[in-house]
Amino acid sequence: MVKTSTIISIIEVVLVVVPALLSVAFVTVAERKTLASMQRRLGPNVVGYYGLLQAFADALKLILKEYIAPTQSNIVLFFLGPIITLIFSLLGFAIIPYSPSLTIGNFNLGILYALAVSSLATYGILLAGWSANSKYAFLGSLRSTAQLISYELVLSSSILIVIMVTNSLNFTVNIEFQRIIWFIIPLFPIFLIFFIGSVAETNRAPFDLAEAESELVSGFMTEHAAVIFVFFFLAEYASIVLMCILTSILFLGGYLFWVIDLNYIYNEIILENVFFSFDNNINIFNNHVIMYLLYSLSLAIKSCVMIFIFIWVRASFPRVRFDQLMSFCWTVMLPVIFAFILLVPSILYTFNAFPFNPL
Repeated sequence: MVKTSTIISIIEVVLVVVPALLSVAFVTVAERKTLASMQRRLGPNVVGYYGLLQAFADALKLILKEYIAPTQSNIVLFFLGPIITLIFSLLGFAIIPYSPSLTIGNFNLGILYALAVSSLATYGILLAGWSANSKYAFLGSLRSTAQLISYELVLSSSILIVIMVTNSLNFTVNIEFQRIIWFIIPLFPIFLIFFIGSVAETNRAPFDLAEAESELVSGFMTEHAAVIFVFFFLAEYASIVLMCILTSILFLGGYLFWVIDLNYIYNEIILENVFFSFDNNINIFNNHVIMYLLYSLSLAIKSCVMIFIFIWVRASFPRVRFDQLMSFCWTVMLPVIFAFILLVPSILYTFNAFPFNPL
């Protein structure tokens, strides 16, 4: 007999993974339509109403294609690389709080979990490029690995500043802190740095050196085709969706509605004189389905805005050289973020705004 808890866990995973994959499919259509609009052309408009089913037509085409593997490749690792990349791209959705107390895993080390999962996806790219036994694929995987490792430090340092303000690694607690004010307002430079790191982390233009078609054909997935190419494609766009959701959670208030919750400030700070008093299982509003849907809709709208900005950046900026990419990370981004790591705690200490006693 299968335990009831096991069945519930499987249903929870399905309810998260299926919408994530559907959102990835529609993000590809949205990108193509947005780029077409910016370039004065139509884009997909034949398959389905307004071209909405184009992603499913492309997926069906790739699935039905004949799979061809290089004869000199390491077949096991050649297949394993895309699978690892896709799995670790989807695992990040397990700790996303879609509304108060509505998440699969609401544990206290959620931010560390997200960083670990995003870092492990690099191994799939490295294995795929190396196992193909192709110079183009290997160069693409080396570029991608160097890029991801470099900008991972920028991302983690940006998140460290948010953790200093909230004193928690729990995503829900970080969101509830923003009932006073969204972090994008006091930490706007950190938001910009985090966004640039997110673009580089997801191998998006102008930082798509790992997949530079004009230089390396398709980068680390040059030799991949048919179904396992779909895995890489899904993993890339799943990472984009995940990074946009994380940006919304860390800087745009997550599932919260307003930039400044005046009612919360009045009740918590003025009336009760309680400053920064939150619990990991906090639930401010009544547990009604409509309220959950409104919270989730708020997070979805913010994430869609961030996805649009990702596409806008791709359409607007030219690709940089690889040496410029690495130099920008190590000589510009890191010194700036380290300066903010010193500045933000100093400001918090000066105004006695630490949520904990630093001494």
